[in-house]
Amino acid sequence: MNLTVIGVGALKERYWRDACAEYLKRLTAYCRPEVIEVKDERTPEKLSETERNLILRKEGARILEKAGDRTFLIAADLRGSRCSSEQFAEALSEWEIRGRGNLTFVIGGSLGLSEEVLRRADVRVSFSDLTFPHQLMRVILLEQIYRAFRIRTGAPYHK
Repeated sequence: MNLTVIGVGALKERYWRDACAEYLKRLTAYCRPEVIEVKDERTPEKLSETERNLILRKEGARILEKAGDRTFLIAADLRGSRCSSEQFAEALSEWEIRGRGNLTFVIGGSLGLSEEVLRRADVRVSFSDLTFPHQLMRVILLEQIYRAFRIRTGAPYHK
């Protein structure tokens, strides 16, 4: 399976990069993982609704360009469906079939995801009611994908 994570913005701190690299290394036993970073827009402190929408559309266009048309797209979205790790593992199997082996997860920037990306998404998943910085969300996502593969194969993993 080809598994892509598209994230808005770069991981600037080494500890985020190291954590992601570790999970990407572990994931190679189960799939062909790839992380694509798209440029984030500078976001001023005080933002009008028009400016906010413009930033979201620019970041969204970059995400959609990288995702393409031939992948099953899963959006990390606070308004998405929630599930346990076991349910996520089951869903991952279903998505793999529906995506014909091509899955793409998307993580928005500080403002979230554009309506265009959310409309294109085949599924929206919420990992918590809490809001996480996109750098931490990337680590959480990769860890949960790794956990899902371990659950699917019956391999031990800490609970």
